[in-house]
Amino acid sequence: MAVFPAFFGLVLVSLVTGQTVEITPREAVRRVGDNLTVLCKVSYPIDSCRMTVGSTPYRLIPSQQDEEVVYSGQGLQFGECGAHIKHIKEEWNGNISCMLPPPSGSIEVTGIMRLVVAKPPANPQLISPPQSNFKEGDIFMAQCIVPNGRPVAKITWFLDDDQFLTGVHQPIITSEPGIDLETISQNITKELSADDNGKRLVCRAEHEALDSPREAARQLVVYYPPKRTEAGQITIFGLKIGSEGRLNVTVRANPPPEAQWTVGELVLAAPQKNEDSSITALEPVHLGGGYYNVTLVLTAVAKEDVDRTYYLRVTNDLGREEFALRLSTMDEPAGVQLSPGAIAGIVVAILLLITLVSLTVFAKATDRWCFAGRSHRTDIPDGADSEAPLPPHDDIKGSENPTHEHGDFISNGDTKHPEKKPDTAV
Repeated sequence: MAVFPAFFGLVLVSLVTGQTVEITPREAVRRVGDNLTVLCKVSYPIDSCRMTVGSTPYRLIPSQQDEEVVYSGQGLQFGECGAHIKHIKEEWNGNISCMLPPPSGSIEVTGIMRLVVAKPPANPQLISPPQSNFKEGDIFMAQCIVPNGRPVAKITWFLDDDQFLTGVHQPIITSEPGIDLETISQNITKELSADDNGKRLVCRAEHEALDSPREAARQLVVYYPPKRTEAGQITIFGLKIGSEGRLNVTVRANPPPEAQWTVGELVLAAPQKNEDSSITALEPVHLGGGYYNVTLVLTAVAKEDVDRTYYLRVTNDLGREEFALRLSTMDEPAGVQLSPGAIAGIVVAILLLITLVSLTVFAKATDRWCFAGRSHRTDIPDGADSEAPLPPHDDIKGSENPTHEHGDFISNGDTKHPEKKPDTAV
């Protein structure tokens, strides 16, 4: 780390004495043997161009291109003083300076950039607890150290092929006095679960001087009690009376489990058969990844077998799990499974329905399209009867049953006949 204060001091000097010099790049990381072009530029013509690479000074002349460090740029008349370094050397790690004549006076103006000559770090070291296995719920801690890189290496953690992010601490970077090589270390903390069993914990180191990352790893062994893969009572479907029946249960466990079946009054510890070999408890079969298949075989399924409940107990050193099973001669009910295309079709149909309803409501509310003119009654004043008034009697002509003034209607079936009331004597 001591090199950085010195670098910032040189930058400060550059700002004071060479504030008119534009230098690019400001910093570069290169391997040994790589090439690099550094350009210093001022806003006025110059008649000389000098650069110091490492501890070696170079006077750069545009016409001379045979040296290890040669001139680069459009020309001195454009104020450009550039250096093309054909092959980077280890000893050139540090600052590159350019010295140009000033617009006036005798003090040269200076520009400074930082060249980091990459040096690969040593192999990563993974430090973790020495025990060979752990229990579910244990807090696992590990540290990865990548020493002596220039620049500092980068650490990335993985569990198998998945990047590990949760529980990763901030890295710590250190260096020894007088040495510009840096060491990085980083810790992780993780609560172990059954899913971590068998996975590789990997510390991967990446660096500019490496063609490919380097790794340090260890495999995690996590012990846990038996775990069921499905909840509740288990039903075995598709059995046939008189045919062989297999009761299969999948469990997770580490270390390997032991199985015990209970059939009525009969108790069988796998691997074991009953006296007439009609019922066999098989040894649990490891399927990989901590999964085991536990099976009970019935030589011939009888009617009473379908009417009873079977019990399974699975144990290891850390605990146990119990199961209840029933048999069925029916086929397993088909679950409703939709393909991605069917799901997409349903979504599109719902969106179309929503759009149609919205347009209908909009059209009705604004009297547009097929609803135009249905609700406009401009000829009816407020408070008036919606029924149109009958015309005066004298205006009704040509009627088969004309009405007479002051006449009453007398109903006779479906026809109403007007009848004049008799005169009343005074």
